[in-house]
Amino acid sequence: MGYSSKEERVHHVFEKIYENYDSMNSVISFKQHTLWRRDVMKRMHVSEGDSALDVCCGTGDWSISLANAVGNDGRVVGLDFSENMLSIAKEKGKQEQGTKIEWIHGNAMELPFDDNQFDYVTIGFGLRNVPDYMTVLKEMYRVVKPGGMVVCLETSQPTLIGYRQLYYFYFRFIMPLFGKIFAKSYQEYSWLQESAKDFPGKDQLKQMFFDAGFKHVDVKTYAGGGAAMHMGHKS
Repeated sequence: MGYSSKEERVHHVFEKIYENYDSMNSVISFKQHTLWRRDVMKRMHVSEGDSALDVCCGTGDWSISLANAVGNDGRVVGLDFSENMLSIAKEKGKQEQGTKIEWIHGNAMELPFDDNQFDYVTIGFGLRNVPDYMTVLKEMYRVVKPGGMVVCLETSQPTLIGYRQLYYFYFRFIMPLFGKIFAKSYQEYSWLQESAKDFPGKDQLKQMFFDAGFKHVDVKTYAGGGAAMHMGHKS
């Protein structure tokens, strides 16, 4: 199947796999992704009344966690360019008592917000899917308030010899097979492994955060370096 751009291909992938995305994520990460996000949230220290934007929010799990943390006086916006993914997020949001989330169909490359709007901007397993990482990092930097932080949780490149090879074998051969068995979407899950394989390692991504304007960047790895958190502080 031919696509004229990465953006078009990614859009097709997520419009197709949205119904199975949550269960597949749990299979692919052995249910670890929820634990990683919980740990990241502890490190963020989100308070009641804060404002947060969740970019590439997908099916809305991180947006809902943020909404629970900011309470009724806070503001949370979940943005994604797949309307099908957003439809799942909206349903989940309705089931959460007391969470108010504004869902927006939009593009991470061109965030529809003025400068300095949010205390926190998050992106979870979405940066690897955008056409240009740097553009999105700069956009997130632009809309976060001075003193605020941009937090990225994403697949990364393991550095441990042996584990690294095992990781790539898993992503290249096993994960698309899971996609075929569980979601009947071999091609789409092949995309997920490709995007993970090509994504920058933790040190390279840290440097990109600096290049985007952040003055201080915290990094924490998970699963032997298979995933990483980058937390950029806007001074």
